[in-house]
Amino acid sequence: MSGIYAGAVVFLLVNIVVGLLRVLRGPTAADRMLAADLFATAAVAIMLLLSVVAAEPALVDVALVFALVSVLAAVTFVSRLWSEQEREKERDDGPAA
Repeated sequence: MSGIYAGAVVFLLVNIVVGLLRVLRGPTAADRMLAADLFATAAVAIMLLLSVVAAEPALVDVALVFALVSVLAAVTFVSRLWSEQEREKERDDGPAA
């Protein structure tokens, strides 16, 4: 059974490498953010698999922290992107009369 878990971890690590290529190539910030979110998701899955294999329940807590940080990063990215779009819209519309 641990062979299946090891195979899953290798698969997730390959996913991280592919995501790293997406981060390096872009082309947009949203693409890079999605790849970074893939990193976090893969890290959470790896931590959960390792917690089962090593019978270490503390790794579940680490996985939860990774998931929380991932959500916060995504919310921050969307908030920042949204505010930039609002500023561009106001600049294009000109000053309010």
